[in-house]
Amino acid sequence: MPDTSLRDKVAVIGGGAKNLGGLLGTTLGEAGAKVVVHYHGDASAADADKTVDAIKAAGSDAVAVQGDLTRVADVRRLFDTAVDSFGGVDVAVNTTGMVLRKPILETTEEEYDRMFAINAKAAYFFIQEAGRRLNDHGKIISLGTSLLAAFTDGYSTYAGGKAPLEHFTRAAAKEFADRGISVNVVAPGPMDTPFFYPQETPERVEFHKSQAMGNQLTRIEDIVPIITFLATEGWWFTGQTMFPNGGYTTR
Repeated sequence: MPDTSLRDKVAVIGGGAKNLGGLLGTTLGEAGAKVVVHYHGDASAADADKTVDAIKAAGSDAVAVQGDLTRVADVRRLFDTAVDSFGGVDVAVNTTGMVLRKPILETTEEEYDRMFAINAKAAYFFIQEAGRRLNDHGKIISLGTSLLAAFTDGYSTYAGGKAPLEHFTRAAAKEFADRGISVNVVAPGPMDTPFFYPQETPERVEFHKSQAMGNQLTRIEDIVPIITFLATEGWWFTGQTMFPNGGYTTR
């Protein structure tokens, strides 16, 4: 059995500045991991710095890296920074994504291209670079969506853009297995973060809540322990898509 401790391991977190990625970064840091905190642009730079400071305050080390993960060169630079700063990579988690709720008949070509660039292309090349750079027995975890198990309207480009993650993950799990690298997708239900609410009416928010236990949305505090488990004792899971959502969807 491989060593599952996070002590002195190195984690790269795509979208690690705030919300789910920020909490995950501080949690891994508190467990002893060194963390590379990716952020997209100037609007989240201050949040990335706060997360780095929190990880250092917990007794570990961290560095922030700006980049557009739809650009392969930026993905490579993110992992280059991890190797240059901390000597390698053991855990790679991509929490990035973009939500759009819009009818098919109203969706523009530009919106389609952007949604698939962020939700599919960036995810693919993040997995690719992680597979190249991770140490043996590493962990790759991508953030999906419970809409992968839903039959609904409005989310054609979001759920459609996330759907390839399952296929990327299964292929990578087989291709990287000889090095003991596990590859999984965590697909939460609608999360109580600022990204969710602009897409929904108050009535639809209440509907989403009504579909899960406790009449509530998924919280980031519900998801971080699951990702942490997959990065540690849950190493025997690989090629899987998990739906932590309080019963919102299942399949």
